[in-house]
Amino acid sequence: MPLNLKSTRRTFMSSLGVMAGVVAGAMSSARGLFASAALPASGANTARISGFGASGNVYEELGVTTVINGQGTMTVLGGSLARPEVEAVMALAGQHFCSIPDLEVAAGKRIAEMLKLPEGYTALVTSGAAAAMQSGLAGILTGDNPKFIEQLPDLTGMKSEVIIQKSHRNPFDHQLRATGVKLVVIETTDELRKAVNPQTAMLHFTNFANAAGQIKVDEWAKLGKELNIPTFIDAAADTPPVSHLWDYANMGYDLSAFSGGKAIRGPQCAGLLIGRKDLVASALLNNSPHEDTLGRCAKVGKEEIIGMVKALELYLKEDHEALNREWQRRLESISAQITRIPGVTTAYSVPDVANHVPHMNIKWDPSHISLDPRDASKTLRGGQPSIVLESDPNGLGMNSFMLKPGEEKTIAEHLVQLFRAHSA
Repeated sequence: MPLNLKSTRRTFMSSLGVMAGVVAGAMSSARGLFASAALPASGANTARISGFGASGNVYEELGVTTVINGQGTMTVLGGSLARPEVEAVMALAGQHFCSIPDLEVAAGKRIAEMLKLPEGYTALVTSGAAAAMQSGLAGILTGDNPKFIEQLPDLTGMKSEVIIQKSHRNPFDHQLRATGVKLVVIETTDELRKAVNPQTAMLHFTNFANAAGQIKVDEWAKLGKELNIPTFIDAAADTPPVSHLWDYANMGYDLSAFSGGKAIRGPQCAGLLIGRKDLVASALLNNSPHEDTLGRCAKVGKEEIIGMVKALELYLKEDHEALNREWQRRLESISAQITRIPGVTTAYSVPDVANHVPHMNIKWDPSHISLDPRDASKTLRGGQPSIVLESDPNGLGMNSFMLKPGEEKTIAEHLVQLFRAHSA
């Protein structure tokens, strides 16, 4: 007798019943960015958990120190904190089985509709922006040819070169090199034109390096169209502003990559590949769940795919101007406390691209405070609670958009204590 794989109203409503407790717990254990209430104490909402996790702090149980994150959406710190609604729909997704390729196509269609992408564009949920880079290039190289897909990174019979600006080289282009391509490094438009040959597969642009390169983001896309070569932009950390999610497609880029677990606050191990339908389809063929592919190791589950759709829905509805005002307020509240100490000064800035949010630099006069910035950072990191800020030879730096409500007060208190302890 054949298996009935269709979800019934009974099974669906049963899932909703299970989820009622999950949603309630998630919503009560997390607060919005403007909430003033403290997070629940350790052990709250854990009555149904026994064994590991029963304490309410799984990190403490493993002996891992949690930190107050004043550095931003760094993968090494866990990226960002997913919204309760995202966690809730991910748990819903875990209640059923489905065809992952079908789900990817459906999710991509929904995302394209939400973002109002140009005609002929869609999206693919990937295992982070790095996986989007690798699978996107792999799809350009192989198309839908099964033989080519299986033989990567052996490029026999395929194009084998990607052009990139010298100032755009960075550790993340390892994802490009993993496909077997040779990176052809150029600096000027003339050098780019001379570098193009029958083996040129793609023009790669690193958006956070836009200011450093001679060829700017809009010109790079135009050159790709003129030369009939696909263009790819790595825009991993380039939301906010939210419009970047569709700006590059409208600019003419054939593919673009975004992180899902940064400011969008989706699943940490999710990302987005946005681009032409034919190229995105080929990228999926080079990705998990398909076997004997370069991207099999970059698996993205049904839960992450569903969570990414929900995270985007919520992100698009946010009042981004109000968020920026709140993030700036947090920095100013810290500044108001620490600048009362003689010798301490602060300054604000917003990067043009990548983590385009308010930042604050903290400096102090060595004649008033005898403290090396590296030692200051180390002391804060080793304190209770552990606080992570950026440091350079001139001082400390931070942003506030990944802070939980009230953590700016804790940072201010510890900085005041630190500076007073080293004041002359």
